[in-house]
Amino acid sequence: MKIIKLKEREGLINENSLNKIYIQFKELLSELNMKELPDTTVIFINENVEELNSTLLQGKDLQKRIKKQQTNILKLVLKEHKIVPKNYYRKLWMLLGMSTFGIPIALAFGLCINMGLFGSGLPIGMGIGFTVGSRLDKKALKEERQLNIELKS
Repeated sequence: MKIIKLKEREGLINENSLNKIYIQFKELLSELNMKELPDTTVIFINENVEELNSTLLQGKDLQKRIKKQQTNILKLVLKEHKIVPKNYYRKLWMLLGMSTFGIPIALAFGLCINMGLFGSGLPIGMGIGFTVGSRLDKKALKEERQLNIELKS
């Protein structure tokens, strides 16, 4: 079963941010089409694409709808098939590293050594998170669970 295509819309060229998101969503659908996905997943994706194709929204409202549909599709694909976009784990683990490792290290430095060193914990945590996330991204690529697209906000 194939994923249906997103229909072309007129007037997107004038709206730069909407055009970028629209193109990104089309690329995501193209990448997902190359994967061997079960029919239930393809049906879910097609329902989301059909909803976008049939909507009359424009501008910011269309942009929000596209982001919502993209998030819904990515959540399902991640949850059911562990398929992720490029640098997914790196971005996730950089945030986790700063909050999980960086803040406790910063507190330890600040309380034990000098409060001036309080700010040095966050970059250390970010580095730990970057390393862990990069390894997970490489593992996903090796297992062919990574899409050849990096999603931008």
